[in-house]
Amino acid sequence: MNLNQDTPSERLFSYGTLRYEAVQLATFGRTLSGKADELCGYSLSMVTIHDPDVVATSGDVLHPILHYTGKQSDRVEGMVFYVSLEELKRADEYEVADYRRVQVQLESGEEAWVYVSVEALNT
Repeated sequence: MNLNQDTPSERLFSYGTLRYEAVQLATFGRTLSGKADELCGYSLSMVTIHDPDVVATSGDVLHPILHYTGKQSDRVEGMVFYVSLEELKRADEYEVADYRRVQVQLESGEEAWVYVSVEALNT
C-alpha cells in the first residue's frame, strides 16, 4: 500500500484537549472518530498554558499532562484517533513546549503516539 501524507496511518492517543471538538476542528479541519483505550504506567497532572492561541482554541488555561511513573496501577484513560502524517505535524504545532510526542504501547496492545511532559523525559 502506498501511503501519502494525507492518509490516516498514525495512531494518536489523546487524554486531554485534542479530544475537544473545537480543538480538532481548529487543528485538523475535521472532527476525529476514535476508540477508548488506556495507558498504563503514567499519571496526569495539570500544566498552565501561556500560549494565547492554544488557550483560545481549547478554552482552558490548564491542560492535563502525562508523567511516566512505571507503576502498572497508574492508568490514564483516553481515545485513540487515526490521523495522517500531516495531521500529526499539526498536532505537534498545537502542543506547547511543555509536551513531547513519544510512542507508547496502550492497554489494548496497540502502539500509538502520545504527548508527555518534557520534564519527565529529562529526568
